[in-house]
This record gives sequence, structure tokens and C-alpha cells, in this order.
Amino acid sequence: MNRQAVVCVLTALLALQLHSVYAEDPYLYFTWNVSYGTISPHGVPQKVIMINDEFPGPKINCSSNNNIVINVFNNLDEPFLLSWNGIQQRKNSWMDGMPGTNCPIMPGKNFTYHWQPKDQIGSFYYFPSLGMHKAAGGYGAMRVNSRLLIPVPFNPPADDYTVLIGDWYTKSHKDLAKMLDSGRTLGRPAGVVINGKSGKTKDGKDDAPLFTMEAGKVYRYRICNVGLRTSLNFRIQGHSMKLVEMDGSHTVQNIYDSLDAHVGQCYSVLVTADKKPMDYYMVASTRFLKDVQLATSVIRYAGSNTPPSKVLPEAPVGWGWSLNQWRSFHWNLTASAARPNPQGSYHYGQINITRTIKLVNERTKVDGKLRFALNGVSHIDTKTPFKLAEYFNIADKLFKYNVIGDVPPPSSVAAKITPNILTAEFRTFIEIVFENPEKSIQSYHLNGYSFFPAGMGPGKWTPESRKTYNLLDTVSRHTIQVYPKSWTAIMLTFDNAGVWNLRSEIWERRYLGQQLYMSVSSPARSLRDEYNMPENAFRCGDVLGLPLPAPYLNN
Repeated sequence: MNRQAVVCVLTALLALQLHSVYAEDPYLYFTWNVSYGTISPHGVPQKVIMINDEFPGPKINCSSNNNIVINVFNNLDEPFLLSWNGIQQRKNSWMDGMPGTNCPIMPGKNFTYHWQPKDQIGSFYYFPSLGMHKAAGGYGAMRVNSRLLIPVPFNPPADDYTVLIGDWYTKSHKDLAKMLDSGRTLGRPAGVVINGKSGKTKDGKDDAPLFTMEAGKVYRYRICNVGLRTSLNFRIQGHSMKLVEMDGSHTVQNIYDSLDAHVGQCYSVLVTADKKPMDYYMVASTRFLKDVQLATSVIRYAGSNTPPSKVLPEAPVGWGWSLNQWRSFHWNLTASAARPNPQGSYHYGQINITRTIKLVNERTKVDGKLRFALNGVSHIDTKTPFKLAEYFNIADKLFKYNVIGDVPPPSSVAAKITPNILTAEFRTFIEIVFENPEKSIQSYHLNGYSFFPAGMGPGKWTPESRKTYNLLDTVSRHTIQVYPKSWTAIMLTFDNAGVWNLRSEIWERRYLGQQLYMSVSSPARSLRDEYNMPENAFRCGDVLGLPLPAPYLNN
């Protein structure tokens, strides 16, 4: 082979190597039409929000780092947005789909979301984020699978099933919003649904089996609580469940007869079909309510013609049981997640805390109407999303940062309604303590991040409470519960630049102010830390007509 041929071959090999290093991750394209449809999720015909005439909406089945491109057409009679529960949107709060980051998709318009589940794996869901849309459906499941070369700490299951559980109201989302606007609460739900159904026909018979299992095989079930306000307990008649993942983290694989799923949380379990071949019930029932409500769905062993037993497995009682279950959850330190290095290589317990933010929830009245607040402030959105206001450098004209302090005010201070935006210094490690003085359970979600729930306990939090923290292997996740008259402490590094919603997952509380936004800015204004506003981003409010700011640069 002559020298020129050798050079050509080497050049070709180098090109192939560079392509393998720099090639873009695969793209998945979706077109979603959002519309109303009339169905009967709980036995009563009602208008729900459907996507491509499906409720729940289409599944997103992807792998880590895939480019997800979804063109959403809004065929409703009101503005619409979708958000992606648990997807961190690294450097890209532009695609987060919250009213504090995005202008809505107006009726008759469309918007294309483009995001990546960057360095993430696990079970998640999407939902409509405006008003009370979530009460009308519009939600669906997302699976983020590990890349082929990344080891998974269990064998591939025979199949992978999604179970979306949640409480359900038969009033329309507009009527529910009117109730809240008038100062009333939502009250108790009409019931519970599993994948959009109560599990029973009009004459009380079981719906057709939701899933089928073959004897001797192992199946993965991904369970997410997509409801509005109620913690649910999930169990499968006659079968135990091996927990393998929650909220995007591999767990120590403990065995459970049932699992409490609080609003906004997702779990993955492995179920072995090792029982007598017949039909069995899945059960989702309410927790911490005086009158228990439940839904059932049938799992069928292949070839079965034997109906399930009418004796349902009992649910646990009390929140002490639930707290103890949470204490049994542990991070799988040796398993890889989205990257080859083990999860446990991140030693969160050895990082110095630079700041502690204590947030106390409050049920209050402002101008005679019901509101919910954090540290005395009941949040309200502005017509201009906070992220756009920051990007166009007009934030100081529209709202004030840090209207609440890191310590809650005295209880005698009256709550006020105003935008609630806290700033966090980029790449600092911060402790957030949620303190719940009320008699009802709370559930909190932070967009843009996973965090480490280091501790929980009854009463009020004090610095001495840190002695009870799990600083080794608490499970990194995005949603956490706070039990009645108790506290929960989380820790995280604020290393994802953007504007991120921290909210109550109890939807009437979020709607009436129990939320805030975290503004995390990189001083470098660099594409290394955050993307520029996308060309297709809508403008609204006070940024209409303003010149585009200078873009972030690679530096």
C-alpha cells in the first residue's frame, strides 16, 4: 500500500472516530394534537384533555440523551403548556413548560419542544401545567432507558408496564378552578383511577385485563402517582414487588408487599409471575383519608379463565408506617445510572452546606379568600414569564427577588400575594428544610434537579436534626413528602442554570400560591452553562417588541 493510500485510510479512520465522539444523539420525533374528548374515567361522562385522542396520552419511550422533539398543537379553547415531571432540562429551562419559564401555546397555535433526558434514566411523566388542566387529564408516561453499553442492575424483564395512578374528580377543570377562585377547597375526590379508568364497567364488572403475564417470567411495573392531592398505596394481589428504581435512581432491591406513592412520585418494581395461573387485582387506594377510596385493575396470567379473588390485600394504616417505609429506601451505590460510574461515586454527605433555606407552609386567607403560602408569601405568576424577564433584562421592572427570607417570619405576620422568586448562587450546595405545621401531608417537587432527602422527623426542625441525617445512601429523587406536623430536609447543588419551579404537588395548594421559583444564574453568561433562548420561543407580556439581547457565547 502506497503512502497516499495509507494516509487516506488513516484519515478515514480518524473521521470515523471523530464522528463517534461528536455525533449527535439520536432524535425521536412526535406530533401531538391536544383536544377535548368526552369519556367516562369514573363512570360519569365528562370532558377530558386528550392527546392524539388518547387518555392517558402517548408514551415516550426513549434512552438517555436522546433528542426528544414534540410538536404540540393546541386545539383547546384556552392556552396550554406541557411540563415534564422529573426531566432536568439541563441548561434548558426554556423547555420546562411552566408558566414562570414559558409563554403559553395559544388556541389554534403549535409549539415544538426539543429537550434531552441528559444523563438520566428512569420513570417519569408529563402533565399540563396551566391552571387546573391536570384535573382534566392530558398526562402520560415517559420511560428513559439506559444506553446499551451502560449496565443495568437487573436482567431485562419479559415486558415493561406503565401504571399511572391518581385521584379523580368528576367536575370539570374549569369548575374546579372556579371553586378555588371563590375561596373553596376541592374537597375529596370522586375516586381513584388506574391508567385513566376505575377498573369497573357501568354494571360493576371488571374491565378487560390491563396486563398479561406468563408464568415463570419477571415483569417491570412503573408506578407513578399523577393525581391532584391524595397519597396512594399500590399493591398486587398475591405478589410481592422488588423495588429497583424511583424518580430516576436505582435503589437497593428490597422486597415490598405494598408501596406508598405520594403525589408526583414514581417507582419501578419487578414482579415475578410465580403464583397460580389465574387473574389478580392491582389495587391503588387512598392513604390518610377517613373514607378509603380505591381502584382495581386486572392482571391476567396467560391462558387464565379464573377470575381474581374478591378478597383484596389490605392497605397499611397511619403515616408512621409510611415514614418507616421511606427509611427503608436506599440508593444503590454500586449501580451505574446514566453514566458508567457508580451512583455512589457522588459523595453528597461530604459536601459543606453553604446555605440553609427553611420553608414553612401555611393555610391562610387573603382578602377573605383561601390561599396557601410559603414563608408568608402566596405566589402569583405574572403575564411575563420570569425567565423571559431575566433574559431581556427587565426583571427589576416586573417583580422583586427574595421577598421571603431563608427563615420564616413570625406566624403573626399576615401573608401577602406576590411573585415569589428566590435566587441561588450558581454551583452552591444548599440545604432546604420543609416544615409542615398542618395536619395534612405535603408533597414537594423541584424542577430542573434531583436532590438528596437526607432526613425526616416529627415536630420542628433544628440544627440538631442533622444528627439524624442519612449522609451515605439516601435515594436521589425529585419529589418528596412531608408528613403532618413534621419536617423533611433535602440537599442539592444548584448547578443547573435557569429558572425552576419549586411547588407543592397538592394541586389546589400550588394553584393558590404554595410554590416559588428558584433563579439560578451563571455569572459567565456562557453556553457552557445555559442555552440561549430558542428561535421558536414565544414572546408575551412585557418582552413583546423588545430587541433580542446579546446571545451567550462559548467561553
